[in-house]
Amino acid sequence: MNASRKASLSVRHHRAKSAGIPLSAGMLLVTLGVVYGDIGTSPMYTLKAIVSGNGGLTTMSEDVVLGALSLIIWTLTLITTVKYVLVAMKADNHNEGGIFALYSLVKRCGKWLIIPAMVGGAALLADGILTPAVTVTTAIEGLRTIDFFFALIGDNQRIVVIITICILCVLFLLQKAGTSKIGRAFGPIMTVWFVFLALAGLYNLSGNLSVLRAFNPVRGVTFLFDGNLNAAGLMVLGNVFLCTTGAEALYSDMGHVGKANIYASWPFVKVCLIINYLGQGAWIIANQGNVHLAGIDDLNPFFQMLPEQIRTVAVVLSTFAAIIASQALITGSFSIVSEAVRLDLMPHMRIHYPSETKGQIYIPLVNGIMWVGCIGVVLLFKNSEHMEAAYGLAITVTMLMTTLLLFTYLSRIRHKVGLAVPFALFFGAIEFMFFFSSLTKFFHGGYVTVLMATVLFIVMYVWRRGTAVERTQSVYLPVDKYLDQLSNLSHDDDYPLLADNLIFLTNDSSFDKLDRDILYSILDKRPKRARAYYFLNVQVTDEPHTHEFIVNDFGTDFVFKIQLRLGFKVNQRINAYLYQIVSDLVESGQIAPQNHRYSIYREHSNVGDFRFCLIRKVLSPETDISGVDRRVMGLKYLIRRLCGSPARWYGLENSNLLFEYVPLFSKTKRQHKLTRVELADAVRATPVHAADLAASASADDEEDEEDLFSATMRDKRERSVEEANKSLVGGDTASFKPLVIDDEEEEEGEEELDEDGEE
Repeated sequence: MNASRKASLSVRHHRAKSAGIPLSAGMLLVTLGVVYGDIGTSPMYTLKAIVSGNGGLTTMSEDVVLGALSLIIWTLTLITTVKYVLVAMKADNHNEGGIFALYSLVKRCGKWLIIPAMVGGAALLADGILTPAVTVTTAIEGLRTIDFFFALIGDNQRIVVIITICILCVLFLLQKAGTSKIGRAFGPIMTVWFVFLALAGLYNLSGNLSVLRAFNPVRGVTFLFDGNLNAAGLMVLGNVFLCTTGAEALYSDMGHVGKANIYASWPFVKVCLIINYLGQGAWIIANQGNVHLAGIDDLNPFFQMLPEQIRTVAVVLSTFAAIIASQALITGSFSIVSEAVRLDLMPHMRIHYPSETKGQIYIPLVNGIMWVGCIGVVLLFKNSEHMEAAYGLAITVTMLMTTLLLFTYLSRIRHKVGLAVPFALFFGAIEFMFFFSSLTKFFHGGYVTVLMATVLFIVMYVWRRGTAVERTQSVYLPVDKYLDQLSNLSHDDDYPLLADNLIFLTNDSSFDKLDRDILYSILDKRPKRARAYYFLNVQVTDEPHTHEFIVNDFGTDFVFKIQLRLGFKVNQRINAYLYQIVSDLVESGQIAPQNHRYSIYREHSNVGDFRFCLIRKVLSPETDISGVDRRVMGLKYLIRRLCGSPARWYGLENSNLLFEYVPLFSKTKRQHKLTRVELADAVRATPVHAADLAASASADDEEDEEDLFSATMRDKRERSVEEANKSLVGGDTASFKPLVIDDEEEEEGEEELDEDGEE
């Protein structure tokens, strides 16, 4: 951009870097309420599942118990503490965590890395739909162990289903309040819960300190491979894995609460969990020969180890804890989808920021889909036993994909190959064994999460592939090449005046280029005459209350490229802000007053009327793309319609709108040249035979066929560049990729990352 062009920029701009959520007592409470619900409820069912899978209480000898406890302790230590808290949380993207945030750091290291990111993200979102249904149903069924609630519920599972659905409805309705408010409400309950876990464990542990031998990892390895001790073999890992299912959600929720608060709170949570597991182990050893307890169906050591008078408190607390466990997956899902949108793996969605911290978000569409999905799972399975069969299978896939991406991060970004290789081999082997053991759940309900994950993967694949196809045809042309045409059009009385101010919304944040589709809409697809043209790009800043704009007038009084910078807490009703911007341009003399001749007001406004033009790309029958790409684009545009319109996102429902549909610019199919036949000759013409028509159609089909992977996106982009150079005004200086102006921020982030990696 030359000096004169720079001089024409009017700037209302301030840049501030986002900072992570700081350590504080209030946020520690929020962290306990938001992050640890899933992993915090694992003592209710982990040892119960291991005892049941090994053949019952009578098979649980001291060596068996110590081996099982050792596996639990070291799974929590290796997977949750080492992999996620100590390693994965170092790999944050502007303080955001989760598999997509991790992918955004390593995506430049290999084009294929997008596949594990998509697979892992889809699996985690699917598990996030299942978890609330499982935990809440399990909690409500647990109320039957209290006489008072059993008198109300009895064995009628329909009542359990109704209560579960009601609780889920309340839970998802609460999401609009934001994770900060929810965390403050849930935080005290979870704090009491973890203290209760520790006290219950200490009560039983004090009678048998020998269970502390479970800290020896050799006992866990021996138990795993000794068939005389472990009746389930490697399949026992499917039950042991239940103790760490919340680890991935912990990483995803980092953006909501800040890594400092997780670092400070995790040691407390882990100690409470391990003490409770040890207490359960001590109780099992002490009661191995109890015939009465051995005869109890579905024996749960967590409740049985408590005195009778305290058991009621435990059931009530566990009910609340199970409900809160759903929160970790819900908030984690918001973070995952937000990162997916930023990476163009999912469509743009309206995001709300209920608190003053940008990391705490609420996505209405995601909340609604999860709400419907959870209720659907409850109605499908009806009881927790069937739901638990699917529990954990999808999350093992996510953990494997995260390990793969972390290996790339450590080796290529941190340049620590000596650490990356053993990390990948060690954790990959452990998690593959967890995955293999969880496969037994597939036919018992796991197929549901696999099906949901597959649907989510298809959505991501379609959106990403469709975006790649669109970008092969995206051309950004220099605006100054079209100023003469726009000036002539704005003064051409042969065309009716469409509006005083015609506004186009654009995704690119450059100051001197425009998407070809916008210029095509103005000049070619019924020329649109206006007194002034505005091309508006909206950016959300990391500060909550930013109200700034940048304007390039190209040295004219009729063409303006505007970037509107709004804080994440600011209501994006851009029509009101545009009125202010145009008023500012009139006052500064950059545009002539647009006086109204008629008005109900005594003082007429010097700002004219507005009309917003929203452009939508569509496929035309003549578009020359492969059958697969055509179906992909059709699905993408269908998904886009289901996700809402910019008119709603930007508060334009009551504004003067013009919806313009332009073809997806692509090479058109080669058409046969028509031959004119005179009327007199046509009367004497011989009818065309059906065989000739069939042969012609076959030839056209062969011409249209294209191998799915042979015509790469790069080849298509090169053809698009060549065609633009030949046919478009300013095509020789056009850009063929999305334009941004925040490259400096990205480079700064990369430099900081490299510096951090050297520490």
